[in-house]
Amino acid sequence: MENKTIVMNPPTIPRAATLGIQSDTAFTELAKGLSGRDLVSIADLSVAEMAAILELAHAVKAAPEDFRHGLDAKQMVMFFEKASLRTRLTFEVAMNTCGGNALFVDQTASPLGERESIPDVARNLERWMNIIVLRTYSHDTIVEMAANSRVPVINALSDLEHPCQAIADFMTLEERFGSLEGLRFTYVGDGNNVCHSLMLAGALLGVHCTIATPKGFQPKLEIVHKAIEIAEQTGGSIALTADPNKAAEGADAIYTDVCTSMGQEHEASKRAPIFKPFQVNEDLMSRAQPSAVFLHCLPAHRGAEVTDAVLDGPQSVVFDQAENRMHAQKAITLMLLGGAKRIPSVRNKGGLQPRTKK
Repeated sequence: MENKTIVMNPPTIPRAATLGIQSDTAFTELAKGLSGRDLVSIADLSVAEMAAILELAHAVKAAPEDFRHGLDAKQMVMFFEKASLRTRLTFEVAMNTCGGNALFVDQTASPLGERESIPDVARNLERWMNIIVLRTYSHDTIVEMAANSRVPVINALSDLEHPCQAIADFMTLEERFGSLEGLRFTYVGDGNNVCHSLMLAGALLGVHCTIATPKGFQPKLEIVHKAIEIAEQTGGSIALTADPNKAAEGADAIYTDVCTSMGQEHEASKRAPIFKPFQVNEDLMSRAQPSAVFLHCLPAHRGAEVTDAVLDGPQSVVFDQAENRMHAQKAITLMLLGGAKRIPSVRNKGGLQPRTKK
């Protein structure tokens, strides 16, 4: 086969057949089951619930006008202990374009729980707000808020997981490849919060995930074990390696993240030489399939974990990912606040690219 990407005409994505949602009634029941729930971890979702959220994300992207009043008069509050571009703006736009209102509280100078206990904060918020979005350092902060709040809580990033990012990422891959069942997905870099959510989401979707990290920077074992447990039920798989070149062989998608996350800046000089062999460059991408795509959650450190040639190259879908954060988070919010509905036809944006073999 020639070393080129083949683009087909944009078909309708057969989501019911591909992802196991059998009927409108089944979708409605899944939406009812998610209403009022929290999204603290990807592992909070069943296979069918993940499928329903992804279906809705494609629907709100294809026909945003159909959801313009889905969150009328609903109030969202966002408490962020970390700086944000994509997460904050995409949540605000998602809420506002569905008729709701989003309020932002800057917690970068004072972590949640410092001035007032988290249970007390939760008991106040639930009387004013319909949904709470948290971007924190400690995952325990989100767990505690969810345990004490009667309104849904969304994890918009913690030190353990980044579930909204992973949902947007696999939405992006569905746009490219259609069904993700059997997709060969490679993550190269730090076994961090993004890596954790990608493993769990990939497992739910029947993806074959290979995680390449330096020794000492592997993902947490409890997350690996949970992902393996899920993958055994879906036909997916989880593999760990310290060899990025081996991991990239035959991949349909290669993903990386920064080597030094927020809060780890003091480790940057120590980490740089360790992660240098794990840089995603043209040589590494050449080991993947001709139709492979490159993903990054952004912001990227150009010249560190990824080169300009890859980040700005024809295989990069990083800005599609960024756009899809808005659609994915709109779908999540609609689901948790009872505003979800199924629309009869969902078409993908740019046409499916078949997965190929060298």
